[in-house]
Amino acid sequence: MFRIRQSYREDVDQVLAVAEHLDTVNLPAERDHIEAILDRSEKGFAATVPVAEREFLFVLEDLAKKQIIGTSMIYAQHGTKRAPHIFYRVENDERYSVTLDKHMIHQTLRIGYNYSGPTEIGGLILLPEYRRSTEGLGKALSYVRFLFMRMHRPLFRSQVLSELLPPLEADGTSKLWEALGRKFTGLTYQEADLISKDNKEFIHALFPDDPIHTELLPEDVQKIIGQVGPDTRAVESMLRRIGFEYAGQIDPFDGGPHFCAATDEITLVQNATEMEVKIVDVADTERPWAVIAVQGGTAKPQFRAVGTRVIPLGGGVVGITEDARQRLAVEDGHKVWLCYG
Repeated sequence: MFRIRQSYREDVDQVLAVAEHLDTVNLPAERDHIEAILDRSEKGFAATVPVAEREFLFVLEDLAKKQIIGTSMIYAQHGTKRAPHIFYRVENDERYSVTLDKHMIHQTLRIGYNYSGPTEIGGLILLPEYRRSTEGLGKALSYVRFLFMRMHRPLFRSQVLSELLPPLEADGTSKLWEALGRKFTGLTYQEADLISKDNKEFIHALFPDDPIHTELLPEDVQKIIGQVGPDTRAVESMLRRIGFEYAGQIDPFDGGPHFCAATDEITLVQNATEMEVKIVDVADTERPWAVIAVQGGTAKPQFRAVGTRVIPLGGGVVGITEDARQRLAVEDGHKVWLCYG
């Protein structure tokens, strides 16, 4: 049995073990950073910090093993005056010579800063041995973020951002960083990555404001600009399916593409609804699959969710099995939120 719930500070050891499988900027495999993330997440769920500072880390549990096997995250606002969202705009510089009758289009990268948003999703990790589960664990772990946004819509911005991983070298470094970032900062990819987890000021101070013509970069570097890495293509497909599009922006560290969508136009946000539950004997594989979430009560966890088969019964009522009821800790007639997948 599996359940998604909000994270707590005491999850540090298990979340660190999950983070070690990917070691991203959002969820680095370092204890101090994981402790800080869990602290911010607990404060975010408890609403004890300003909205713009709220972060939400969800964990997926294998209840039989009492083990955390996956994570996903929401940043209510990624980009503030203190810590702006930084990116390269991928633009075209068009030139025409009357003398030569030549029209040239040059791709350029221009550093950009956003000080007031958007909401960002990230930190999606599922342990490899669970990735081909018939229970849709990865999908539930991803979809729960959009359901949570609908449940708490005023907390989130009008746009949602997802930064996807590009093709990286075998050692995890980036060809784009070696071609640009290292030359501007004198830092290795690993050094810059570590510093940027807490402070990105050096990017603003050392990166040029003028556009960079990509023709001046090695050809193999040009080819990966805005490209999605092989392990991230399934995420790209999911994002496109629910309303995200490539934003014409890339990460200044690794060149990974940024995908964006208007929050209220994301299909999972649009179709999320609050319904009353009724316990049914069985919901077989022919029945629709949904992510169901509930928040409240005095006992931990206050936010909990499951991916499960359901039976729409009409009149604002949905049928769930006894197994799903137990995992959600609800009773017949309780209200839940759900979105169909």
